[in-house]
Amino acid sequence: MRSTESDIRIHRPESLSESLRRDWHRAADASPDYANPFLSPEFAAGIGAHRGGARVAVLHERGEAVGFFPYERNSFGVGRAIGLGLSDCQALVHRPGVTWDARELLRACGLSVFEFDHLVEEQNPFTRHVTGTFASPVVDLKVGDGSYAEWLRGAYPGLAKTTLKKERRLGRDLGELRFVFDERDPAMLRTLMRWKSAQYRRTSRMDRFARPWIVNAVEHLFQVREEHFTGILSVVYAGDRPVAAHFGPRSRTVFAAWFTAYDPELRYYSPGLIMHLRMAEAAGREGVRVLDLGRGDKEYKDWLKTRELRVGEGFVTRSHPVAAAHRLWRRPVRGLRNTVLAHPKLREPADRLLRTAGALRTSGTGRLRRDAG
Repeated sequence: MRSTESDIRIHRPESLSESLRRDWHRAADASPDYANPFLSPEFAAGIGAHRGGARVAVLHERGEAVGFFPYERNSFGVGRAIGLGLSDCQALVHRPGVTWDARELLRACGLSVFEFDHLVEEQNPFTRHVTGTFASPVVDLKVGDGSYAEWLRGAYPGLAKTTLKKERRLGRDLGELRFVFDERDPAMLRTLMRWKSAQYRRTSRMDRFARPWIVNAVEHLFQVREEHFTGILSVVYAGDRPVAAHFGPRSRTVFAAWFTAYDPELRYYSPGLIMHLRMAEAAGREGVRVLDLGRGDKEYKDWLKTRELRVGEGFVTRSHPVAAAHRLWRRPVRGLRNTVLAHPKLREPADRLLRTAGALRTSGTGRLRRDAG
């Protein structure tokens, strides 16, 4: 199929009909490339409910909906993958055999440029517009027959002894260790966001949770309980005290690591690593087959991953002054960031500089704490 403008209809993602959502689910179910919950209509609707520029282009063939392209558009016609900066998986979800022309798609959407940074590798019509590809580590989950400790010794023998020792010490110091895979208390979600916001500020990163629309979207997605998207809040407790928490979406087979944070006073117990290991074991028991750790170089990802996917970033553009200006502005910024991230000798000093800046900024208000990573 070669799509033309007449084949494409534009919708608000939160206003899609039930029949179009079912068609989207059927298209996603036809390929393992689209099993990630970030590619679901539920995620698009959750973002769309809080972002005025969110849209979905629906591709039709002989009257049937065969492809779904979620995106955001600003008033200048600049487009980006829906939830860019939050979404760890992006694609035009389509039935097998469907193809499209990238620039015709942009024209139908009223876009001069479309920016992406976690595009799945399968998206052939976008391939020539990819400016870089990056590793996105995943964990293939296996269900253990015995206890968590037995699973840990079998799955990660190099981590098991130290991790179990820290868990026992945590239990002795603060109370019996307890893990809840699917915590439904919204107050705990607010605690997670407060921890994460403080971590962003300490390390001079952009504080996502200082943006009301992101807080509202996360709270919205926490309430979604559907087959292709369920918002899962997981918490490690020591006695009655929360130690670490994670919020992320799952589909039937894929669980996406998203927001992890912990009480910084307890950093010496390695609560972040404990959280990821507990999540992996519990998710496997729940039927999940892949834990997607997301793009980015982190030591714990190297410890946990069983393989890597590849995701692409880049820009699709049409001949338009806005598109040229956008590329001139965004491409050097991305190039500098990627150069720093790709070279440990540059990344580590840059990270230390950010941490120092964060400490200096908070020291005057009595909130100075050493970051736990």
